[in-house]
Amino acid sequence: MCGIVGFSGVRPAAPVLLDGLKKLEYRGYDSAGIAIMGDAGISVNKVTGRIANLCEKTHDGADVPGFTGVGHTRWATHGAPTEENAHPHLSNDGRFAIVHNGIIENYIALREELIKDGFTFQSETDTEVIVHLLEKYYKGNVRDALIKTTNRLRGSYALGVICTEQPEKIFAVRESSPLIIGVGVEENYFASDVTALVAYTRNAIYMDDGEYAELTKDAVKVFDCTGSEIKKEVTRITWDVQAAEKGGYEHFMLKEIMEQPAAIKATIAPRLKDGNIFFEEFDISADELKKIRKIVITACGSAYYAGCSGKYALEKLCHIPVEVELASELRYSDPLIDKHTLLIVISQSGETADTIAAMKECKERGAKTLAIVNVVGSSIAKLADYTLYTWAGPEIAVATTKGFTTQLAVLYLLALSFAEKLECITEEEYTKYMGELHTLPRHIQQAIDMNSKIPKLAKKYHKSSSLFFIGRNTDYAVALEGALKMKEISYLHAEAYAAGELKHGTIALIEDHQPVVALCCNPSIMEKTLSNIVEVKARGAEVLALTFRNNQKILSTADDFLFIPNVDAVFSAAIEIIPLQLLAYYVAKENGCDIDKPKNLAKSVTVE
Repeated sequence: MCGIVGFSGVRPAAPVLLDGLKKLEYRGYDSAGIAIMGDAGISVNKVTGRIANLCEKTHDGADVPGFTGVGHTRWATHGAPTEENAHPHLSNDGRFAIVHNGIIENYIALREELIKDGFTFQSETDTEVIVHLLEKYYKGNVRDALIKTTNRLRGSYALGVICTEQPEKIFAVRESSPLIIGVGVEENYFASDVTALVAYTRNAIYMDDGEYAELTKDAVKVFDCTGSEIKKEVTRITWDVQAAEKGGYEHFMLKEIMEQPAAIKATIAPRLKDGNIFFEEFDISADELKKIRKIVITACGSAYYAGCSGKYALEKLCHIPVEVELASELRYSDPLIDKHTLLIVISQSGETADTIAAMKECKERGAKTLAIVNVVGSSIAKLADYTLYTWAGPEIAVATTKGFTTQLAVLYLLALSFAEKLECITEEEYTKYMGELHTLPRHIQQAIDMNSKIPKLAKKYHKSSSLFFIGRNTDYAVALEGALKMKEISYLHAEAYAAGELKHGTIALIEDHQPVVALCCNPSIMEKTLSNIVEVKARGAEVLALTFRNNQKILSTADDFLFIPNVDAVFSAAIEIIPLQLLAYYVAKENGCDIDKPKNLAKSVTVE
């Protein structure tokens, strides 16, 4: 959600900023802009729509000379997506320009105060109050003005600032919103995400909340909230720019679907050693585990559905009650959580605002917190007592694929590790499940290879007004994510229902030629799901079944098929989702949708 970039160096700033903004397109946006420090002061260029419009307007930056600047992609929250509301915003005296990722909760009171002080506003945004506060508090020292300004703000913000009084310097501030500094040679940068930096440097400094930075072409200085300089570790980014490029695929989403066997292997393999599971980042003893009375998983969106899917493995193997809660609900629910609760927090970006708030609430109540995230140095990773990284690599498409499956893989590792420590399973069962984990990447590759007919199925189903996904137990959890994938990239109405609930109301929606995607991959309840398929077919539905290739009962009943290899139901969710991801992708492609950047959505939701 929104993205910011900043640059100071010996080459023209505008082309670097424009390139960085392109790398941040996946975060979701509806307008974009850059501010460049030139000989005559700050030059601002803003557009609605795509960054391509901004490149055209500035002739790829050639029309905006200067070696220092900031850029922004905006996802509208306060005010419509117009040029007036687009960032950067200028102070009334033209001295400051700022870009902002986040949300200012007390902006209305600040706006009224500033209007009374004689400031005029050009936009409807919450951000513009910040640049006017800077002008108000500036007395010759930008750092002091920034500290005084941010002390007035409530909410989340990553700020990039330039000032005509210090034309070779860019300023950055972080509070509850991601911000990373890139350290180069005769040039330095900041950005919301390392994807905007890796083409130029792999040396990064991850800023913490309450920190300020000043960057010139030759130096990076970081300060705490009192203005005292602090030393920060420079981290090496381990993946290169090619990992964030399409590599010959038409869309990032398809590339990331196809990367899942390798991504799962990267998540699992380093943690399987000599027939055992080892977490270097998380060492919990059997005695500590026995004190846990329940596990609560909290997340948003697809990460929440990963939790719903992983719950079954944790409960079955560990015999510990597991609750899965939407973070946006948990944070306001006065949860019954104490020191005997293990809170598992899942987030691809590690910056999800509702998840962070829920995590803080539960920590205050005494829960031990374990984060499962992909982004190193993210807010959730730093807040958690323990952090397990998925090591999925960069995920550019807004709709998650390998992020989801690698989160599940970590949950599977945890479930089996806990079960072994608690002696909830036999040695033979442990060996069997370890074998299943070892073969998970191969089974995912098989699920890709077995479904070459999905593009043809997409031609049949892409004009449907709605699709229903049904399943039981783990199949139902996967159905939730499968329906979400269909909704968010194809814009078709898609809903998932627990198959056993059909007769309690939703079967009234079944009519002739209604597509129903039935998940049938759990042998213990296969007969029950089969009866639901018969029910909907009796009312005219066309059934697309997801099952094993040799499942004769389903094959003789359904109309069309998606396949997975025969696997144990405990770990099947990570494999079942693969054909549903591909189905959503090819349906969206048939419908001509912007697959990597679906409308109104953002990759990292950093506001409530």
